[in-house]
Amino acid sequence: PGSQCSTPLSHGHGDVGSPAPSPPRDTWAGRHTFLLSCLGYCVGLGNVWRFPYLCYRNGGGVFLIPYFLMLLLVGLPLFLMELSLGQYGAAGPITVWKCSPLPGAGVGVGMLVVSSLVSIYYNVIIAWAFYYLGSSFRSPLPWSCDAPRNAELCQVSGPEQGWGSGSRDNASGTPSPRLSEQVLGVTHSSGLGDPGPVQWPLALCLLAAWLLVFLCMLGGIRSSGKVVYITATFPYLVLLVLLIRGATLPGSLDGVRFYLSSDWSKLLSAQVWSDAASQIFYSLGIGFGGLLSMASYNEFDNNVVRDTLVIAIGNCCTSFFAGFAIFSVLGHMALKKDVPVGSVADSGPGLAFVAYPEALSLLPGSPFWSILFFLMLLMLGVDTLFGNIEAITTAITDEFPALRQGGRKMALLGVLCFSFYLLGLLLVTQGGIFWFTLIDTYSTGFGLIIITLLMCVGIACCYGIERFCRDIVTMICRCPPWYSRVPGCFKVCWVFLTPCLLLVSASVPLSYGTYEFPAWGTSLGICMGVLSCVQIPIGAIVALCHQTGTLSDVSVNWAGWGMGWGQNGDEWRWGWATVSLSNYHPRNEKHLYSPSQIGNGCGHVTLAQS
Repeated sequence: PGSQCSTPLSHGHGDVGSPAPSPPRDTWAGRHTFLLSCLGYCVGLGNVWRFPYLCYRNGGGVFLIPYFLMLLLVGLPLFLMELSLGQYGAAGPITVWKCSPLPGAGVGVGMLVVSSLVSIYYNVIIAWAFYYLGSSFRSPLPWSCDAPRNAELCQVSGPEQGWGSGSRDNASGTPSPRLSEQVLGVTHSSGLGDPGPVQWPLALCLLAAWLLVFLCMLGGIRSSGKVVYITATFPYLVLLVLLIRGATLPGSLDGVRFYLSSDWSKLLSAQVWSDAASQIFYSLGIGFGGLLSMASYNEFDNNVVRDTLVIAIGNCCTSFFAGFAIFSVLGHMALKKDVPVGSVADSGPGLAFVAYPEALSLLPGSPFWSILFFLMLLMLGVDTLFGNIEAITTAITDEFPALRQGGRKMALLGVLCFSFYLLGLLLVTQGGIFWFTLIDTYSTGFGLIIITLLMCVGIACCYGIERFCRDIVTMICRCPPWYSRVPGCFKVCWVFLTPCLLLVSASVPLSYGTYEFPAWGTSLGICMGVLSCVQIPIGAIVALCHQTGTLSDVSVNWAGWGMGWGQNGDEWRWGWATVSLSNYHPRNEKHLYSPSQIGNGCGHVTLAQS
């Protein structure tokens, strides 16, 4: 085997002239820690505030048909691709794309740009949740019309007045939408060009949110892996409690019926299929680099196919389950106000911070239910942010391994969190919601879709789809045989179906209520989207400049680029063979997998320890 190796085998054995070994990368404490971390990363706020709205708007229960079909054709293939890339390469979003240098040269940097933009505004949501959580300890709730200071904002009127007028009926006090907007601070701003001063209560909540993220991630995946046992499971408990409570309320069945009412004609609408593809794509967190980074800390022989099925299907089932908890309470709210359920249903921040808090304020013991709800939002947001920040820190420390030593990684994390905090202050001004909407719309728009398309092109056309499938089989060769057949089933998706369906994934339109965004604001948003995907041609140009010889020489070199690529640190790859130094057996044997053995269930040949 020594004659096949392109470089000397000097893996930290004291060879003369060998480079100093870089600090080792962490690994997950256990398989369940990785599963919970990925599930917490994927199950975010969109599962609660976007999917239920899309479901009722696109035909109710009928929407599940295109939704799960898109899961099969778009979600599962891309999810498996990103997890496999991270686990096989044992590297972050930038380093891992050495397997496909020309199209992939800038993909990793583009992922970091997207994750950075998302981190800036996503923690503002956590800050809002902190603010509402603190306010929920007061009785009556400060956004309820029962609060004395809200007497001027609320009216006592008959049930003929609707929710949109900010009224209340005689039977019970319901909060005014104006009041919730006042809490978010949008009543003293005319738009993007008039942000107004920073709201210091929200700025302190934002500081607390970033401090929470910093402390939880201080020990890397070892510390965040312990936190997710609470943050990833608590939302399910709250959803179950809210569902049980909602089911006992009058009008809850009307809300559930509205949620699941079937309109089969909607299947003929292209918008329905586009919404299904978009929701699957964004809710799974594909293309941000978080999945890839978390998978890079797995053991080489972890069953990545099983994890893909469990996490992706679990995420989608959570979205469907959350709809019952949301609409059962909204149905009760509609009954109390004597209005149709559709008039109180909303999407995005409007649901989480306006409609649903209003509905909870109608319940007996409303502070308790409000505390539970905003604790759930807090943990949903924190889990997702863990993945985004992990993607950024992993990419940087893989490129500069010295940053893993001592307190350097802590300093890096502190600089990142503080920088994002300063950038996020614009979003907690009196007009911050307009800037929040702008960044939310364009940071994960067409730029993210282009990045994901280039992922498929890089693997399918440059690295080689057959090679990629064999790499996956190499990792899962010790699993039951049927797992090894799954990558082959996704070949058509990776090469053709998934890229085509990504092209019909529509981005969320730029809108906030009746406000019309100025042309310069839209242009600024487009620049945000371009900022992420422009890294790809820049990376390709840089990669070309580092090559020597003619273009034909470069193409020959790149044709076999990925042959030496694989897990670093514990594995050497010789062509298609992999020598593993991991402790698979108590005797600390080494195993050599050949192409024929990979195709036949992955047998092994034991080599001498020396």
